[in-house]
Amino acid sequence: MAIRPVFRRVDPSRIAKATAVCVVLTLGACAPDIAARGNDPTRERVDQIEVGKQTRAEVAALLGTPSATATFDDETWYYISARTQQYAVFKREELDRRVLAISFDSNGRVSELRELGLDDGRNVDVVQRETPTLGNELSIMEQLLGNLGRFEGADGGMTQEIPGL
Repeated sequence: MAIRPVFRRVDPSRIAKATAVCVVLTLGACAPDIAARGNDPTRERVDQIEVGKQTRAEVAALLGTPSATATFDDETWYYISARTQQYAVFKREELDRRVLAISFDSNGRVSELRELGLDDGRNVDVVQRETPTLGNELSIMEQLLGNLGRFEGADGGMTQEIPGL
């Protein structure tokens, strides 16, 4: 009886081909993911807006609903858009940002048109402070066991503890 080898000898060219296929598939996964977000009006539509002529309704019909309005009044509309790029698991990077700010006068007509880009933005540091809360700081066990034996009656008041519990 002849002893047969458990594994066949593998041709090195097959290993090279399999490796090449794996490398191509892996590199394909590293293509950048580019995302466009927001309301980005075209240059032709923005050029149609004339200061002192268009009303809010005409601007809304031309550009659509704004991304945001001014915080304390409705006199300024913002059309905000951004393009971002991300490679695989790396941090998302902002390629381009465009903010179109349209201000209206008291008659509802366009009074100012401003375009802001990525260079006009500012980085704002987030404050890490926390507002303290009043009261006791309870541990998890105190929270879990704190209400044992307390039952609320139908009238909202505390009832007597049930004997045996």
